Amino acid sequence: MTPASRTHLVLIPSYNTGPILTETLRAARACWNPVWVVVDGSTDGSDAPLDALAAADPGLRVLRLPRNGGKGAALLHGLEAAAAAGFTHALAMDADGQHPAEHIPVLMAASARAPEALVLGLPVFGPEAPALRVRGRRISNFWANLETLWAGLGDSLFGFRVYPIAPLVTVMRRTRWMRRYDFDAEAAVRLCWAGLPLVNIPVPVRYLSAAEGGVSHFHYGRDNLLLTGMHARLMLGFLLRLPLLLARRARPRPGAAAPG
Repeated sequence: MTPASRTHLVLIPSYNTGPILTETLRAARACWNPVWVVVDGSTDGSDAPLDALAAADPGLRVLRLPRNGGKGAALLHGLEAAAAAGFTHALAMDADGQHPAEHIPVLMAASARAPEALVLGLPVFGPEAPALRVRGRRISNFWANLETLWAGLGDSLFGFRVYPIAPLVTVMRRTRWMRRYDFDAEAAVRLCWAGLPLVNIPVPVRYLSAAEGGVSHFHYGRDNLLLTGMHARLMLGFLLRLPLLLARRARPRPGAAAPG
């Protein structure tokens, strides 16, 4: 049995994910201990097997929310519970099978080497990835990089990441946003503004077909509108923080040679 980490856990939000949820949890548990899942008001019965799984596996914990609040809201609930239990870092992982469980130890090791950093998975897309979504995320990535003065955000929308819990909870408690699909990009930008170093690690992404159990709650119109509003807010915040961000960029980096 994998020894339980006292500092780092895997946190998986789930809303109507179908049977793939159980597979995702088993794959995650094979690679890390502990794993927590936050059932975000699911109505499809996908959480029915979870209590029995958790009863047989002390490394799995199930948290439930009475109604759907969105990915960010589910993660905040889990993060606050994890902080109360003494954890310092959480790897966020989607429940739909896109994120490769075998890369969990790689990201966790990077976080252990640099515990102050935000460790971001950098997606490597396969040929099955929808071209429209792959191209569309470049727009969000451009704005996120502008809003952080190209500080090193490899991908603003890929949710397979290790977060230092305390700064993320602090950032989320200060805003009513970051509760739904806008969570991933806004969390990355705001943590960058907070001064967290960034570490990017390439990770393969797999888009499962419906026949394979793949489930997507992404809606092009609704969610792109949400992202547009988010970047409008972030651009305002960026302009207000611009002097601070420029001053930070001007500071010599540790280990950099002094000019002669």
